[in-house]
Amino acid sequence: QVQLVESGGGSVQAGGSLRLSCAASRYTVSINCMGWFRQVPGKEREGVADIDSLGSTSYADSVKGRFTVSKDNAKNTLYLQMNSLKPEDTAMYYCAAASTYSCRWYPLKRYEYSYWGQGTQVTVSS
Repeated sequence: QVQLVESGGGSVQAGGSLRLSCAASRYTVSINCMGWFRQVPGKEREGVADIDSLGSTSYADSVKGRFTVSKDNAKNTLYLQMNSLKPEDTAMYYCAAASTYSCRWYPLKRYEYSYWGQGTQVTVSS
């Protein structure tokens, strides 16, 4: 089991920035990949960015150049720095973790992630 708790969401105007955090705790498995996903009502949850145990990262085309995923292994914390935010970035953002999935070769596969946080809302106004 892995417990994931997100924070850092909020409301911001277009062009602004937010930094999401995801604290991982209560490990009983080794984590290989961690990722950020987002979902708006009525749509499927989509991958935003993920990072593997060696630091290899992947991004959805819609956020490349604007978002940066990183992790602090000492703090067991995953981050998502979001810059140049757009109204279409408005969504509930979820942190996820996987133990056996290889996100380096097959990135942003939602169904490969076994552990999920409760989500944090990001709202971008125009």
